[in-house]
Formats: sequence, structure tokens, C-alpha cells
Amino acid sequence: MKVKASTDLRKSAKSLDVIQPLADVVQPFGRLAPARIGLSVEVRQKGVAALNRMLAHTLALRDLYKKNHWQTHGATFYQLHLLFDKHSSEQAELADEIAERVQTLGGVSLALASDTAGESRLSRAPRGRESVEAEIEELCAAHETILVEARALAREAADRGDDGTNDLLVSGVVRTNELQCWFVVEHQAGAA
Repeated sequence: MKVKASTDLRKSAKSLDVIQPLADVVQPFGRLAPARIGLSVEVRQKGVAALNRMLAHTLALRDLYKKNHWQTHGATFYQLHLLFDKHSSEQAELADEIAERVQTLGGVSLALASDTAGESRLSRAPRGRESVEAEIEELCAAHETILVEARALAREAADRGDDGTNDLLVSGVVRTNELQCWFVVEHQAGAA
């Protein structure tokens, strides 16, 4: 009986090693679905591409905040632990808003970590535990990268007449990242 159970487990494990792609993809990534929102296909396509890039940055920053939440230390541990967790949650909410806008435009939003890593230009933090100064510097650099890109993308969206994407980029991405960066910088100034 033990031999059979062992054989069954090996068969189960082997079947888990191979994930079969689903043949039921209803919309391939990169293709637009019809959307009756008063924007041309070209405008929607550019909006989807810009927002997916911003989504990748947002998810990468969310993960950086969560990493720092888990790994921060030192005299200001408790304050940073709470701040980093709050900012990670806010970035997760922002990512949801961005992904929903991509879908509204008829696109397919990025959803997998491997896709995010390939699309985001944010620097990757090391796996190890870093100094508080290094954590804060990485966070500020990530915010600044996002802010520079988001402002340019917002202007382009406005020029194309894509007011919804412009509003999300300005009211959501820019304002959230400015505020979070300010909090992090002020913490650094207070700790110095």
C-alpha cells in the first residue's frame, strides 16, 4: 500500500510541474476590446500602454514598500514599519485604479510579477536587509522616477483628449507619489 501511495504522490507532483496554458484566452495582451467611451482606438491604445507602464512602476513600488516594512530596523523601526505598510496599501489601491482604467480603455492590464519586473524601470532593491538611509533613498528615487514619467504621460493624455487617463495620472499617481515621498523625506529629516 505504501508503494502505491508513494507512486501516486510522484505522479501528482509531476503533474504540478507542468502548467498547461489555457486555450480559452478571450483577449490577448496588447489587443483592445471595443469600448464605447468616445475615444479612438489609437488614443485608447496609447493610454493602455502608458498606464500599463505606470501600473508596473506602482506594483514595483508597492513591493518595495512591503519589503521595507518587513525589513526596517533601528530607533525609528515602529514609525517606519507603520508608514511603509500604509504606503504599500495605498500603492496597492492605486494599482487597482490604474488596472481598472486600462480595462475601461479596452486593454488588458499587467497582472503578473514577471510582467511587472520586465516593464518597470525602477531600480531593484537587494534581497538583504538595508540601512534605513538606503531604504529611504531607494523609495525617494522610485517616487521621483514615477513622478517624472507620470507628469509627461498626463500631458500626452491631455493632448490626446483622454481626460480620464489624465485625471488618474494627475489626481491619483502624481498626488499619491508626491505625498508619500514628502512623508518619507520628512521622516528622514526628523531622524537626522
